[in-house]
Amino acid sequence: MAEPATPRFLRPLAAPGAELGHAITFDAPLGLDAGRSIAPWTCAYMTYGSLNAARSNAVLVCHALTGDQFVIGRHPVTGKPGWWTSMVGPGKPIDTERFFVICANVVGGCMGSSGPAETDPRTGQPYGLDFPLVTVRDMVRAQAALLDALGIEKLLCVTGGSMGGMQVLQWAASYPDRVVSAMPIATAARHSAQNIAFHEVGRQAIMADPDWRGGRYAAEGTQPSKGLAVARMAAHITYLSEAALQRKFGRELQDRAEISFRFAPDFQVESYLHYQGSSFVDRFDANSYLYITRAMDYFDLAADYGGTLAEAFRGARTRFCIVSFTSDWLFPTPENKRIAHALNAAAATVSFVEIESDRGHDAFLLDEPELFAAARGFLNSVAQSVGA
Repeated sequence: MAEPATPRFLRPLAAPGAELGHAITFDAPLGLDAGRSIAPWTCAYMTYGSLNAARSNAVLVCHALTGDQFVIGRHPVTGKPGWWTSMVGPGKPIDTERFFVICANVVGGCMGSSGPAETDPRTGQPYGLDFPLVTVRDMVRAQAALLDALGIEKLLCVTGGSMGGMQVLQWAASYPDRVVSAMPIATAARHSAQNIAFHEVGRQAIMADPDWRGGRYAAEGTQPSKGLAVARMAAHITYLSEAALQRKFGRELQDRAEISFRFAPDFQVESYLHYQGSSFVDRFDANSYLYITRAMDYFDLAADYGGTLAEAFRGARTRFCIVSFTSDWLFPTPENKRIAHALNAAAATVSFVEIESDRGHDAFLLDEPELFAAARGFLNSVAQSVGA
């Protein structure tokens, strides 16, 4: 294992005083599943809490498609709270007064880790589509290198929802000896045809924007804002349930007493989606959206093990807690149960929790007391079993 590396600060992304996080640049090439490698490459990350003397209390949080390393605290670009403040923090289920929490921006992302928005050292210009395609396994491989650099040999827990949950499963399969416990939430062991279809609609919206310029928009001083906004709007619908949309918006009109007979937003739900799209383009790179959605599409853990998911976990001593939500139609309960069944077939230690909620896929990011109780109980049990 490499000696712990000295972090360096990221380039400023916001006003002075914002917490910008850390990054480590590696000279050794990062080999990718696409058959290419990147070197040098950078992994940007944040940590919360303190690593104990035994280095036994580290919890890796893996972010979802549009997330990043800023789990809690003030986000340096948006100025808003981090994306998982409901779950992580002092006294929260993932208690930063007890655990050392690490979250890395995935390779292919756009918050400091190597990706299409970063500078290609060969040309001095942004990579754009010259950046190689990445997979979930590549993301996990990069995280493992980061932990090596930080001197962390074993993780008390790896957790995350959605694409973060995919990374959790890949960690358990690729590095079983480094993972004491795993808590994948609202995820699947493979991306479904329906989800691939939704992603393709989003990618085509971006690539149809004339300002995309074949992925060279950064070098040409443009930005495919309209296409990226539409991609975000379409995706955001999949994160919610019909019940949640109906309860929150129904058919209520936006700032008007009657329909306008125009194509401007008449309904509150339309205005909401427009806001989601316009705010997203201020913090996310369009090419990164292409790359990360493609990585999710390629994810099929069983395919790497002869088509049998149980083989991915054969002999694993990792403890698992699988969590799903009843109204999640993006990663529905049957997909999560498939993981639990495979773990049972592999004789792994696994518990399964299905939480009653009408909030859809995004429930894992919201105030869900049953989720908090399950996560707190699982982590405390694991920590006690290893004396962390």
